[in-house]
Amino acid sequence: MSPSSSAFGSVRSAAELNEQIRALWMRAGGTLSPQERAEYELLVVAWAAAIRGAVVKAA
Repeated sequence: MSPSSSAFGSVRSAAELNEQIRALWMRAGGTLSPQERAEYELLVVAWAAAIRGAVVKAA
């Protein structure tokens, strides 16, 4: 399953992104293809941004 540009442009919570990351690893069986690696990297960047946003709101 390849990520669409609209999927990464939407606002998602850190929990939603974490679930997507976990699902990706489960589908991949622990070894990511180059395409899955690119998807993983985008998800991690989005997750980090969501975490930062949550920390700023809490402060």
